[in-house]
Amino acid sequence: MHAPVLVLKDSLKRESGNKVHYGNIQASKAVADIIRTTLGPRSMLKMLLDATGGIVVTNDGNAILRELDIAHPAAKSMIELSRTQDEEVGDGTTSVIVLAGEMLHVAEAFIDKNYHPTVICRAYNKALEDAIAVLDKIAVTVDVKDRASMLGLVKSSIGTKFTSQFGDLIADLAIDATTTVGVDLGQGLREVDIKKYIKVEKVPGGQLEDSMVLKGVMFNKDVVAPGKMRRKILNPRIILLDCPLEYKKGENQTNAELLREEDWSVLLKIEEEYVENLCMQILKFRPDLVITEKGLSDLACHYLSKAGVSAIRRLRKTDNNRIAKACGAVIVNRPDELQESDVGTGAGLFEVKKIGDEYFAFIVDCKDPKACTVLLRGASKDLLNEVERNLQDAMSVARNIIKNPKLVPGGGATELTVSAMLKLRSSSIEGIEKWPYEAAAIAFEAIPRTLAQNCGVNVIRTMTALQGKHANGENAWIGIDGNTGEIADMEERKIWDSYTVKAQAFKTAIEASCMLLRIDDIVSGIKKKQAPGASQGPSKPKIEEEGDADNEQMIPE
Repeated sequence: MHAPVLVLKDSLKRESGNKVHYGNIQASKAVADIIRTTLGPRSMLKMLLDATGGIVVTNDGNAILRELDIAHPAAKSMIELSRTQDEEVGDGTTSVIVLAGEMLHVAEAFIDKNYHPTVICRAYNKALEDAIAVLDKIAVTVDVKDRASMLGLVKSSIGTKFTSQFGDLIADLAIDATTTVGVDLGQGLREVDIKKYIKVEKVPGGQLEDSMVLKGVMFNKDVVAPGKMRRKILNPRIILLDCPLEYKKGENQTNAELLREEDWSVLLKIEEEYVENLCMQILKFRPDLVITEKGLSDLACHYLSKAGVSAIRRLRKTDNNRIAKACGAVIVNRPDELQESDVGTGAGLFEVKKIGDEYFAFIVDCKDPKACTVLLRGASKDLLNEVERNLQDAMSVARNIIKNPKLVPGGGATELTVSAMLKLRSSSIEGIEKWPYEAAAIAFEAIPRTLAQNCGVNVIRTMTALQGKHANGENAWIGIDGNTGEIADMEERKIWDSYTVKAQAFKTAIEASCMLLRIDDIVSGIKKKQAPGASQGPSKPKIEEEGDADNEQMIPE
């Protein structure tokens, strides 16, 4: 008589653990639904109001999610995924969220049937290993030195972005910039540091077609004394300093007691001689341009301009490092330690130009620059910001290809192949892990399905036709053309993806969904604000009951 009651109690207890799972899954699906429409070339744009009241118009998954203010902890960890993807490979930020959301969605059915989350995670991890193996099998190697194939790849990767309407422009800029700053590490490896050595300078005005990659660097500074110093120098000898060219003040407060009037003039003379001595040590090397990160006094300016040397002061350290890489100079800490080898002679031209109402200094035509500046021109600030975001993605794709020159088919073809292969393999898996494994295979189809939805074609027909073509893991290159919605050969249409981006997206999505599935309780350690006059008792961390997990407001109104 008592046995059924015990069973009932047990299922109630299990249900309370499931509530948290459902809350997490719903929150993750809500985040995925926000940016689902931004996947693919025919995607929608989102207009965001940022914290400062400015407007951002973009379809970059990471840029959208960055601006969201969400309270639910599971939704926050989903947003973290797109940031990780952006930092690691720079592209695929939308795909990773859509995929993770779908993985959690298909897991919901198994949690209903009281599968243990560890079993589901084990099956997912097995599916991930097999998916990466399929990727390795269908990947093709590309020749990094062949500019046409590189251009095609970068173009297809940023074909989903807003700037794809400007043709090859952004892809050209990205390839030029990344090939310029690439450094050979030996053994066929190349290092490309985008953050350090590529500076994107946005100047409103002009046309987007005027944008270019400079063979050198530019920065927003003018010479110290415009009337006396030259603003255009051919083949300049450049000295870079990070010390002040002015009289050194004492480290701590110094009191000098002068008894005679002449001592005052001696003191001033010592200061002048110190500055003159600094300048003479620099002028010994016959420079044409002296750049310092610190201050430069009027007296030093006088000595330098008298010798026909142009000077720029208070430059950013990052800019100084880029100039050093571009013209071959070495940044010197003390003028008395200067050597001939520290002088940069690699630049072909130093020029100060006025763009709009600001002055910019250009150090260009460098012989073998290892740093560069991308100058972007455009009609408005919003346009320039979006172009810059797209350019960052394009440069990341170019960097990934230079580091790991492998391609996989785009347009959802890769995901369909992976899905078909996993479905075939699922029949050989024993035990209850078989079903979650098969569900993971179906989840991969979320990417081509979303692409079809965003094109506006008949989703069911398109997906059935695609699944038919991929039925036994054949036709790995058959996918969906995101512009027209047609089923086509991706190799013919030149729609490719970087292997690194795909592999990273799969890993991030599956590992994150496993982590969220293994959460069975949300414990809040945040103190609730007490009403005035309420007793100030010791506050305890609050454990959320099953009713609370779904009450969190997931998405701002």
